[in-house]
Amino acid sequence: MENKSEKPGISRRKFLGNTALAAAGLTILPGRVISGFGHIAPSDKLNVAVVGIGGVGNANLKRVAPTENIVALCDVDWKYSKHVFDENPGAKRFKDFRKMYDEMGKEIDAVIVATADHTHAIVAAQAMEMGKHVYVQKPLTHTVYESRLLTRLAEKNKVATQMGNQGASGDGVRQTCAWLWNGEIGEVTKVEAFTDRPIWPQGLPRPEKGEWVPETLDWDSFIGPAPMRPYNSIYTPWNFRGWWDFGTGALGDMACHILHPVFMGLKLKYPIKAQGSSTLLLTDSCPSAEVVKIVFPERKVSDRKIKMKFPEVEVHWFDGGLKPNFPDKWPAGKDMNDSGGGVIFHGTKGKLICGCYGVNPWILRPDGSIDKPEVPLVGRKVEASHEMDWVRACKESPENRIKTSSDFSEAGPFNEMVVMGVLAVRLQALNKELEWDGENMRFTNIGPEETLRIVVKDGFAIHDGHPTFDKDFTPDLNAREFAAEMIKHTYREGWRLPDMPL
Repeated sequence: MENKSEKPGISRRKFLGNTALAAAGLTILPGRVISGFGHIAPSDKLNVAVVGIGGVGNANLKRVAPTENIVALCDVDWKYSKHVFDENPGAKRFKDFRKMYDEMGKEIDAVIVATADHTHAIVAAQAMEMGKHVYVQKPLTHTVYESRLLTRLAEKNKVATQMGNQGASGDGVRQTCAWLWNGEIGEVTKVEAFTDRPIWPQGLPRPEKGEWVPETLDWDSFIGPAPMRPYNSIYTPWNFRGWWDFGTGALGDMACHILHPVFMGLKLKYPIKAQGSSTLLLTDSCPSAEVVKIVFPERKVSDRKIKMKFPEVEVHWFDGGLKPNFPDKWPAGKDMNDSGGGVIFHGTKGKLICGCYGVNPWILRPDGSIDKPEVPLVGRKVEASHEMDWVRACKESPENRIKTSSDFSEAGPFNEMVVMGVLAVRLQALNKELEWDGENMRFTNIGPEETLRIVVKDGFAIHDGHPTFDKDFTPDLNAREFAAEMIKHTYREGWRLPDMPL
């Protein structure tokens, strides 16, 4: 972003860094404070690029467009995104984000990433290596390794970051944490959570026939780092969530919203065990319904203001129409689903319930009474939208920046928890509880010679009124190699992540 009034050799970022001490205590310096010195005010507009604009990316765009410069728009599907291009005629158009970075890298300050899950990491990582601030839709990444990488890249490059789980900027999460930390329900050893998703097709066999690629779609760029496959209209737009190569199913889509108060309130980090089960598990499509259990070890917290302890805890996840049983004394007729899902914290002194995004928390006491104790909320109140809070952070110097509500330092480890659930489901054929070494990103109880098979196609058919149930399976797969590939994908040639020791 250029300004003719800026003195030669002094960039906005350099100026911000040099004036961090002078700016201490201020979130954003008003222009009048420093305009007399001939420098650009930190509150000047950002030059923002948006990658993935046809769906939720457009909603993110609209929240920043009134105050910032939208300079570049990128989408692989120019039919699906046509209305967004038309509404932003001043932005340059691209189908391939790599070309956008090559041509406009020096002009872009910040990037919003709202592509299919499997390309979140590659788009965001390259942006951060170029020194760009990033806002990335949930789930943050497709794999554990990608989450760890984005966490480290954000720290290394000192950029402002935000994952698109907007409930993190709401008061519900702050209230839930306040009640937990004040000891209102005692110690928590079990959590149950669910979503009413999926609302897109899942549990499907891979299409046997390809279709002609529409002229308005760059299929190679959509596939990105995933293995190439023939185009079929069932994959995109939007339905990508139900296919393992491109999405993470209902769990990946919604757990970043629903489990955020769990991760925050219980001070979680890396799990130690995981197991999953589901309806028919296929090689290509996510199952119609899933149940997952993830176990976290005891945590030691030194904050004297926190009045609860953090023993080992089990987090149980349900989706596809499944949900927990109603606890004892549950109010008759009350729907457990609030805004798309819900969470039940099982404490020694009661149960804390909140909805999707952490909304509308309340406490169910052992006698059946409903309680909402008057306890001050914890954390920082976000006055602006989730997106604009990120914009605010982009304009602050690294030394003086107040982190966003879902900064990658938190969102990265949290997303590892989410995709751990995906791993548990995809490895269920091993028929055991998986043991996880979080620091080293590996399972410790999968032997080198263990194998598994996964259904390629359900062979159910009826011939002359008689059913057959034959299924087509993969050959025996080395389980350790299969797990390693899901933890850290092998990218297709021409697509790469920055090299960084983790």
